[in-house]
Amino acid sequence: MGSISQSTPFGKPMREHFLFDKNFRNLNHGSFGTYPHAVLTSLRHFQSLAEAAPDKFMRYTYSDLLLASRRAVSTLVHAPLDTCVFVQNATLGINTVLRNLVYEPRKDVIVYFDTIYGACEKTISSILETNPTVTARKVDGYEFPCEHDEVVARFVDVVQALQREGLKAKVAVFDTICAVPGVRFPFERLTEECRRLGVLSCIDAAHGIGHIPLDLGALDPDFLVSNCHKWLFTPRGCALFYVPFRNQHLIRTTYPTSHGYMPLSTSQASIRNPLPALAPNTTPFTALFQFVATMDNAPYYCVPAAQKFREEVCGGEENLMRYLRESMRKGGDRVAEILGTEVMENSADREGGVRAAGSLRDCAFANVRLPLTISSPPLDSNPAETENRKGVVKGAIAQEEVGRVVDYMQQTFVDEFDTFIAVYEYKGRLWTRLSGQVYLDLSDWEWCARVLGEVCARVREGRFRGEEDVGAEHQGGNGAKQGRKGGLDDSKEGEEKNDGIKDIAEGFQGFRVEME
Repeated sequence: MGSISQSTPFGKPMREHFLFDKNFRNLNHGSFGTYPHAVLTSLRHFQSLAEAAPDKFMRYTYSDLLLASRRAVSTLVHAPLDTCVFVQNATLGINTVLRNLVYEPRKDVIVYFDTIYGACEKTISSILETNPTVTARKVDGYEFPCEHDEVVARFVDVVQALQREGLKAKVAVFDTICAVPGVRFPFERLTEECRRLGVLSCIDAAHGIGHIPLDLGALDPDFLVSNCHKWLFTPRGCALFYVPFRNQHLIRTTYPTSHGYMPLSTSQASIRNPLPALAPNTTPFTALFQFVATMDNAPYYCVPAAQKFREEVCGGEENLMRYLRESMRKGGDRVAEILGTEVMENSADREGGVRAAGSLRDCAFANVRLPLTISSPPLDSNPAETENRKGVVKGAIAQEEVGRVVDYMQQTFVDEFDTFIAVYEYKGRLWTRLSGQVYLDLSDWEWCARVLGEVCARVREGRFRGEEDVGAEHQGGNGAKQGRKGGLDDSKEGEEKNDGIKDIAEGFQGFRVEME
């Protein structure tokens, strides 16, 4: 959908449409998403309808609501109506594909990438446990910020190596946009390579619909699942599950198996289904997902309301996505500037993407390196050696302490600053993944940089180890908390605020030189 008139400016004014606590800054939209008041009203309406007459709703009313949402989402992704159904989340969709496929023993291989989402990698591990004649092969050897060409070349190398070994890549699982690092993946080109090499493409588009344009008619993957609750502004959990007509026979059951399942055995074909008969034009695939056990499907019915909000309030998909991409580019650059570090970025443009943008950042994420150093190899258990190693680089973190540091930082963001900022380790460095959204603007990212600077300074002082007496800082409960937040409040006069940012930036510039 193109751009239409916008009723509310992006940034602070747009925040008023959402349900946030007045003190909370939502800087990590990408993990769980959120939705506006208008969609909440729609959600509560459907839940009230269900409770007003439960049997009437569950047996007769919901099917029309589900159809309306399927029609809305299919239009949004340019796909035929009967190729689109709903599941609760992307992880469930990936499980549905991989557990339905029939694998040739000691022949078929599941191919996945080093940057796969953890739950999906565990799904593959689980399948291998219960199917010992099936194997998996990881595509690795690439390290972001590499170019997309390298990722695609690595994939082709793995598939061709399997062929030389007498094995077959049955299915490849890959992202539209990786979760960690939060970068755009070359999913369009990988889909083409899968088609050329005879591999089924299974796309984890958890960060897809509502985030970047998706034209599934043109892309033509074998399977795709995309969370609506992350970027489309629907309630949790709601995900599009797309299967083209040519592959629908491969999906035999939902998880859990429910009334839509049709046993192959004729002796079991008469198993009683307590639900009313479906409309005559219902396809076997859509019938399979029409009713999957008893659950609250109200989030599914909210797609039209979310779509209406995006059109009428945000100015349409094109306008909204442009703001996400451009504001996060400026915001990520500003955070890196203040911290004196860098944004994860490559140099080559994505074909069809934004010129001079780099293919990795053609999305609403920015990954900024933190001004912290991880010592390698891990610190020795000998106390003297430990102190000697820690002194090599001031404030260095031992490899075995990284998890503790990440937990400390993220808990501190929540407890003291009423926000959450995602921190992760990637290839021996600590990064933060920042999520752009319509209710955020540059001032939010400047505030974010100041918070990151404060907490990184504490980490370098060793406070996460309990090496500093910070009791006085935390005494007084909420009063101390409010005082800390007040010290980073961006409601101060602009001159005072900019001076504070300048001081932090200069401090981190000095630290960076010391590190180098």
